[in-house]
Formats: sequence, structure tokens, C-alpha cells
Amino acid sequence: MKFPLWASLMALAASAQAAQAAPVPDTMAQRLQACTVCHGKEGRATSEGYFPRIAGKPAGYLFNQLVNFRDGRRHNATMAYLVEHLPDDYLREIAGYFAGQNLPYAAPPVPTAPPQQLALGAALVREGDARRGIPACTACHGERMTGVVPAVPGLIGLSRDYVTGQLGAWQTGQRRAAEPDCMSTIARRLTAQDVSAVAAWLSAQPAPVDAKPAQQPVHLPLPIDCGSGLQ
Repeated sequence: MKFPLWASLMALAASAQAAQAAPVPDTMAQRLQACTVCHGKEGRATSEGYFPRIAGKPAGYLFNQLVNFRDGRRHNATMAYLVEHLPDDYLREIAGYFAGQNLPYAAPPVPTAPPQQLALGAALVREGDARRGIPACTACHGERMTGVVPAVPGLIGLSRDYVTGQLGAWQTGQRRAAEPDCMSTIARRLTAQDVSAVAAWLSAQPAPVDAKPAQQPVHLPLPIDCGSGLQ
């Protein structure tokens, strides 16, 4: 049995009115839905695509990045628009919310890079290159590359394109941090071959079962001075 058009329209109107009447919960999860459009449900973006995972990242790191987008040290039109009028206290609240999301990681994609490239990436991440003044990534980002509290980000679970893009941004000055800008210094010592190798190897690594940030770096002092806790 078919309903007349007028009956269908009235039903749709009634549904719309009911939806408008329902109260919207005033929670951080509700407020931050604009973030999850790009960064994925609860901030746990998959290993595919350009948008990074923010769930479980150290709160200090997330806060620093929100400030950097707001103050022009990082460049992304959408991010700048979302945070341009937000005060530090609210940015800390946002950072704390996503830092508290202890969620599983997606499985990494099967690596497609040749073995020689993956071997170079593994060597740079684990050992660095002392001859060129390049410290191991693990020296600052943690032995398991899950980050270090309060402000060193994890590198595990990031896509190949994202890692490549961010290292390139550090090299060109499109991404900056508080002085001394250690990541800019390190990135500019990397060749294009190095960047490709590091990105290929990192993106192929599975996350450990407990992927929470470490409480302190592997070695102290850190191998390079860095403003605001390695941004």
C-alpha cells in the first residue's frame, strides 16, 4: 500500500521536529566531532591517508600543536580556522580529551618498499647517523616509538604520506616549533632518500599491545636541545 505524498512529507517534518527537540549532550565528545571528521572516530585515524592519529598522543604534544596552528607555526587552513579564537585553557582541555583515548591501533599496511630502503629506514630510526649529526628517532620518541610524556609524540601508526609530508614541512620551514627547533635541524640533515626510507619503515611497523607513551626517554640528556619538549 502506497502512502500519499502529503503523508510522507508530514512524517518527514515530524521526524525533523523531533530531532530538533532532542537535547544535544554537552560533552567533549560531542563538541569535538569536527575533529573526528578528519582524524577518525575518537581520533584514531587509520594508517591510510594523510590525517594523523591523535588518540593517545601525549597531552603536552597535542596542546603544543593546537597552539602552533593557532599562532601560525603550522599551516593548515582548516585547523587554523577551528582554533583561531580558542584560549589556551580550552586547547588544553581538547588535548587532554584526545590524550585520554586509549584505543587499539589499526594494523599497518603490507610494506611495498624494497628491502634496502626498509633497512635504511630501520637503521636511521634505531641508530641514527652520528657522522651526519642525526640522532636515532628512538632516542627522543621512545624505544617503542610510542612517544614520551609530556610532549614527545609517538611515531607508530602514522601513514607513509604523513611522515613524508611532515619531514618535508620541517625541511622547508612550513612547520616550525619553539626555539631551539630541533626537528627542523634534524630534518634538514636528512636526504630525500633518508626521508623516504624512514617513512616507509615507520609506516610498516605494528603498534605494541600497550601503546601508551613512555614516562621518560631512553637516555638522558637528550641528544639535541629542543624547545617545548620536542614538538
